[in-house]
Amino acid sequence: MIKRILALTALTLTSSACAYPSITEIVDPPAVEVPVVIHEPTWQCEDCTPAEQFVLAQLQEQTLIKDRNALATIMGNIKQESNFISNICEGGARVSYTECKSGGFGLIQWTSIGRYKGLGNFCAKYQCDPSSLEGQVRWMINEPIFQRNLPVFEGNGQSISYYMRPAYRWLGWGIKGNREVYAWDYRDKLVWA
Repeated sequence: MIKRILALTALTLTSSACAYPSITEIVDPPAVEVPVVIHEPTWQCEDCTPAEQFVLAQLQEQTLIKDRNALATIMGNIKQESNFISNICEGGARVSYTECKSGGFGLIQWTSIGRYKGLGNFCAKYQCDPSSLEGQVRWMINEPIFQRNLPVFEGNGQSISYYMRPAYRWLGWGIKGNREVYAWDYRDKLVWA
């Protein structure tokens, strides 16, 4: 038995069988394709919450909005409407889509029955949760009333006060509140990176 173990050990030590060639055996290595990753700069907000960062990213990925003032205006309006809380019913109750019985609901406080049901119908059709941030952002960007105002937001070089007009046509707020102040705060926080 000991002779057999010694023989196996000697065979193992002298064996040069290897799955990879040695460096001296490599004559013409195959070419390796390295993917080139091109970083496309976008507006970033390092000081924003994850919900704010998600909305900002989706606005840039799913639309042609590149203007800092336009993005800041949209973000300021969402902050005024819901503080980026998706499961919020008008008045502050944290409830699901089906439990909000009056007033606005969600990110932009969808209030009219058509807009409120539009969120639910969209999420039923596209398998998303109407109470979730993700589902609401998908609906918000695809909602016909936002789409009608989108070309103005996709323009460039306008002021925040200019973009507040299409924001009003989109949201139809009753109380202006601090939305424009919030927009200026976002404008100052957005960094092109």
